[in-house]
Amino acid sequence: MTSSPPPTPAGPAPAPTGAEPRRPRQGAGVAATSPALAARIGRWSTRHRFAAIAGWLAFVFAALAIGTAVGTVTPSDDGSQHGDSAKGDKIVNDAYPDQASETVLVQGKGKMKASDPEFRATVAAVERGVSGKPGVVSVRSPYAAGADGQISPDGRSALVQFKINGDSDLADKRVDAVEDGVKAAAAAHPGVFVGQFGDASADKALSKAFGDDFAKAGMLSIPVTLIILVLTFGALVAAGVPLLLGITAVVGTIGLLGPISHVVGLNDFINEVVLLVGLAVGVDYSLFYLRREREEKARGASPKDAVAIAAATSGRAVLISGVTVIFAMAGMLLAGDSTFTALGIGAMLVVFVAMIGSVTVIPALLSGSGRALERGRIPFVGKRMARSRDRNVDTGGRGWNLVLNPVLRHPVVSVVGAVALLLVMASPVLRMHTADSGVSAIPRDLPVMKVYDKMQTAFPGGQIPATVVLKARDVRSEKITRAVASLKRDALASGDVKQPIDVTVSKDHHVMQIDLPIVGDGNNQASNRALATLRDDVVPKFADRAGVKAYVTGTTAGSKDFNDLMKSRWPIVFGFVLSLAFILLLMTFRSIVIPIKAIILNLLSVGAAYGVLTWVFQEGHGEKLLGFKSTGSITSWLPMFLFVILFGLSMDYHVFILSRIREAFDRGATTEDAVAQGIRTTAGTVTSAAIVMVAVFAIFATLSYLDFKMMGVGLATAILVDATIVRAVLLPASMKLLGDWNWYLPRWLEWLPSLGHEDMVSGPEGTGHRAGQAHLPSRDPEVEREPAGVA
Repeated sequence: MTSSPPPTPAGPAPAPTGAEPRRPRQGAGVAATSPALAARIGRWSTRHRFAAIAGWLAFVFAALAIGTAVGTVTPSDDGSQHGDSAKGDKIVNDAYPDQASETVLVQGKGKMKASDPEFRATVAAVERGVSGKPGVVSVRSPYAAGADGQISPDGRSALVQFKINGDSDLADKRVDAVEDGVKAAAAAHPGVFVGQFGDASADKALSKAFGDDFAKAGMLSIPVTLIILVLTFGALVAAGVPLLLGITAVVGTIGLLGPISHVVGLNDFINEVVLLVGLAVGVDYSLFYLRREREEKARGASPKDAVAIAAATSGRAVLISGVTVIFAMAGMLLAGDSTFTALGIGAMLVVFVAMIGSVTVIPALLSGSGRALERGRIPFVGKRMARSRDRNVDTGGRGWNLVLNPVLRHPVVSVVGAVALLLVMASPVLRMHTADSGVSAIPRDLPVMKVYDKMQTAFPGGQIPATVVLKARDVRSEKITRAVASLKRDALASGDVKQPIDVTVSKDHHVMQIDLPIVGDGNNQASNRALATLRDDVVPKFADRAGVKAYVTGTTAGSKDFNDLMKSRWPIVFGFVLSLAFILLLMTFRSIVIPIKAIILNLLSVGAAYGVLTWVFQEGHGEKLLGFKSTGSITSWLPMFLFVILFGLSMDYHVFILSRIREAFDRGATTEDAVAQGIRTTAGTVTSAAIVMVAVFAIFATLSYLDFKMMGVGLATAILVDATIVRAVLLPASMKLLGDWNWYLPRWLEWLPSLGHEDMVSGPEGTGHRAGQAHLPSRDPEVEREPAGVA
């Protein structure tokens, strides 16, 4: 026996002695006494089908009931604040009662001025309309003494300011009566514009808008998914199984998040992430099972054996893929931000639930004859799908062969061309600029945002001020009072701060807030320049004069601090996800080449998505098509979120395809033949799963909120690239070029525990079974792969 593997057609150098791949021993299947975990679970489910199905449904209903009973707790404070802005906000929250700041804009039409009788009458009507309403305090008239800056420089606009007592939930309820009073004042004076904007009114309007957006996404994603699955399977019942698994996994997970939220604060966005991820992996895992079971029956296996094969092969791929995705999602726990922690918990939990449901419920549904899944067959479509499935079970569809055959004939050209294309797509990422989108991401056609824009025009920066916060024994001291006066002069002299500057003091006189309206929209270059001026020059001088520590918070400061956090954390998150994925793939496929190549391919997918995202949203090339206005940046939370989600989901395809390739290789096929067979037999499943994912993710690109448009385009682009260029071109071409080097594992790593294919499949009763006219043998590590032609 030679000590090196034979050269592949591509001609790689021989592997070092002792490092060559081992060839499996041909023979019967694994004994029933030690089947793989997935096979054991599948076997139990088929023997106890009613218990498996009833147990799953009982879990879903119990989780939903528990979640409904205990409720979901959302954090009362903003745990996503960091740096100086977080310190300043904590001082304010501790010193002041929960209040929502509200402002009513009164603006004359035509040449009307704030000094005109009609204008004054309108202001008085507004003050009467809001005064006396539950929770309303501190109503400030623009005509009152000391109300500097509440009338615009051109004299056409005025602000009526007040506060509503109560936390965010209570203020949102109380603002209804206040809005009614403002609307009544507007109706009584049609010649004057009257509009309201503030913490409670904006929160109420935006919550409704986001709720409508997510309802739209949910309503569209389910029928779109069902239509694609019907076209895939040709039968309603079979198409409904993946969809129902995904939906029940989502429902069960949302129920479990109820009690979890009492321990870890969860934000409102978590349900949407659970829906997005749960539907994607639930459909993927079900497709892996169903397509493999149908494939084996088309090869002539009995229904019982087909389920056993699917359980031990696709079921195992589901378990490995699920664990890999869960570890990838765990990277969000290292982001150092409470929102990412919540999203990570939700994503990990729904993947785990979908994974368990797949390996238990699907085998139970497939047990017996499986004829129930063929019910509801669609005329013409069903017959065509059945004929196509039976005909292409081993050869793959015509479309995939048109791609795969030339790729395998010209692997060098394919690798170079695909990598070049992906690098071109990724190139805009070198210009990527991240920033919190803030109010710029909110659709401008909302009435509350129209009021906001009018306020910003008349009083630049007034609704998004930078707030200087200080704490002292008595902030009314003469020293601090003189320092505040100097602060106002310095800030206004910088040109980056406008009137009205507002100073408030807590009841115990220990805390002071100084609101400084800054130029810009809160997140653009002008606002960031103003923030830098305050933090680097104006506020340090003020703190020295006052003899206290002062912090700058507000929209711009919070955005800057969060962006800085993301930049400091991304190496940790990326390193964690890549390292764990490497280890899992190393133990799964017993190769050091496979995980390195998988990481490179996945990074190319993510890089291409980043590049498209930058080109479309930061540089504004898709404004008309997608209906948005570019902010000149990518929202700061998105790159890390996309990386974790995309890396996890792309591992689904990678593990699934490589499992089939390794399965063929372990049966004795050459690497080239194993690659061709693995790609061809998984092509239909990958295509169907990718179409579902891309369609669902693309729905988010149609929503009104800019951040969600970015998320939808990024996710859809990456999955599309991953399922086509990467899996259909780069993966097979690179594997052919590497030949048997694909399976290279240094001897010094052979001590690693194996998640490999040693026990691929045994029949339901422990006997070997057929899989494409060949047994699926155990793989004996002591039997080496022999070169062709060697005795």
